Amino acid sequence: MSAIRLSCAVNNYHWGKHGLASKAAQFAATNPGVTVDEEQTYAELWMGTHPNGPSMVYGTDTQLDDVISENASVALGASVSQRYNGNLPFLFKVLSIEKALSIQAHPDKQLAQQLHAMRPNDYKDGNHKPEMSIALTDFIALSGFRPLDEIAAFLDVYPEFSALVSGAAPEFRRAVAEGTDSERRSALKALFAELMMARDEDVRKQVEALVARVNEPSCNGTELDVSEAALVRRLNSDYPGDVGIFCVFMLNVLRLRAGDAFYMGPNDPHAYIYGDCIECMATSDNVVRAGLTPKQRDVQVLVDMLTYDYGAPSHKLMQPEHKSSVHAVYNPPIDEFSVVRSSVNAGERADLEAIDGPRILLVAEGSGTLCVGTDEMPLGPGFVYFVCPSTVCSFAADTALVAYTAQCE
Repeated sequence: MSAIRLSCAVNNYHWGKHGLASKAAQFAATNPGVTVDEEQTYAELWMGTHPNGPSMVYGTDTQLDDVISENASVALGASVSQRYNGNLPFLFKVLSIEKALSIQAHPDKQLAQQLHAMRPNDYKDGNHKPEMSIALTDFIALSGFRPLDEIAAFLDVYPEFSALVSGAAPEFRRAVAEGTDSERRSALKALFAELMMARDEDVRKQVEALVARVNEPSCNGTELDVSEAALVRRLNSDYPGDVGIFCVFMLNVLRLRAGDAFYMGPNDPHAYIYGDCIECMATSDNVVRAGLTPKQRDVQVLVDMLTYDYGAPSHKLMQPEHKSSVHAVYNPPIDEFSVVRSSVNAGERADLEAIDGPRILLVAEGSGTLCVGTDEMPLGPGFVYFVCPSTVCSFAADTALVAYTAQCE
């Protein structure tokens, strides 16, 4: 066992892109028996062992988790197997987003264990879920709280926003002007809490007034416009009258190009707005939501769990380490995973050095051959392989090839 091709689960959440406009659908179409329906949404492709969407050995009914369980020390490496109790420690995904995802955060391990113990039907495991996203296309997201002076300025510019936080706004303004860091975080929490817990009828009234303001002809922009006016219109179209629309004034807006990445640690608020991305995370499905969603909202838990870090959007971005002209490594500050982006020119060959841990490899663009010893396996968009420890792989590119490899050492 060195490299195994996988077929991977795709889901159809309402926020996904339709048909072959979705990268998740394009990649899923390589699976046996999958026909893409242009009227259907395709939101996520899951690559890994999570029971909500387990990967299978290609062309069989055997789950990847069963392969690993047969000999975890071989499939994962002795060190990784011991640290993570014989389980693959990461979940790898492709997301294709047409409608915004919820305002959300993921709990740290301590809170995850508490939530799982108290409400196992809502929080189905006790693990944390730090995650990293790498854009495949132009991509828009909200992540982390803005610099506080920006939020204070929006309180002055948008009376609809200030009307929903009139109780907390005076102390917030004072803390921004002259408070300590602790006072600023406390004031930010109070402001966010008042906003997210505002009465539905008050929110709808202020959203209506806000949308009327930004629907003026002079405010019209393009699909990738990340101005406040454009985002308000987009989010109101996706979730009319929702309190999450006002998070545009509190959270950083990220506009990413293909290859740009950002990291979301535990207790860090974020929301994906539009585009396609690679996502890697610790193996968990714990999500605490508070806006822009038809799903259950857990507003008090979200308000209480956040760290209330704040700052410029640049501090959310991750810069890859370029190991060579071919390989760039995105290495977040956690143990469970890193991701390698490999770009191989047409007609060239490049090695992916062996590591002492498992890998899942996804081809995003191009075609060629994966060479493992004397074995040669086809590569094309959406082809996924599980690669065992101590395995040297070579990409032989027929056309310009881009692959992403999630790994744990």
